[in-house]
Amino acid sequence: MAVELLPDELWNEFKPLLPEHPPNPKGGRPWADDRKCLRALIFIMRSGIPYQMLPREVFGVSGSTCWRRMAWWTSVGVWTELHHRILNNLGLLGKIDKSKSVVDSQSTRAVFGGAIPGRTP
Repeated sequence: MAVELLPDELWNEFKPLLPEHPPNPKGGRPWADDRKCLRALIFIMRSGIPYQMLPREVFGVSGSTCWRRMAWWTSVGVWTELHHRILNNLGLLGKIDKSKSVVDSQSTRAVFGGAIPGRTP
């Protein structure tokens, strides 16, 4: 049996976060279905295929549409809010184990950070 990429519970959590589609004063094509786009994006992220290789006949949306929707949702903060909601829900259910957390850091060389005071002894 195939696993559903976008169960109703996840969609119901995601749907209220979506912004309204801006109107196009010149008309044009109607917006692609958000649920189809999210389902295709989940497939792209899980499988690692390029956006342009997404089978349109399977998902009902093109890879280009998914790429544009991903960029738009990122710019309006949908992913950040979804992440916070999922963490809050997991925390309320007691399913977050902080003993298995990882803290990571990154150091970046400051190329023009100032004069070097002298040799280190």
